[in-house]
Amino acid sequence: MSHHSNFCPDFHKAVELIGRRWSGAIVRELLGGASRFTELRQAIPDISDRMLCARLRELEIEGVVTREVFAETPGRVEYHLTDKGLALRSVVAAIGEWASRWVG
Repeated sequence: MSHHSNFCPDFHKAVELIGRRWSGAIVRELLGGASRFTELRQAIPDISDRMLCARLRELEIEGVVTREVFAETPGRVEYHLTDKGLALRSVVAAIGEWASRWVG
């Protein structure tokens, strides 16, 4: 059994997670710090509210994002990257560099 056969399932799962439409953009925005839903929506103008909500939930389930609810009136919710999400910093930077060179 080669090294690649053990590596491939995890690699493909990671690419699928971060490669889902809008997931990379959400992670990129959260690398700048905690954001509220409306701030993310403004930073990623082409995403719908429904899609942003769905992607945030997926990233939360995968342990990439955490949702913090503040006991305030009016209510306030912020999204943060977990350590797992913050570990994507170099990956996002590498994709950005690759895109600058090869895309568009």
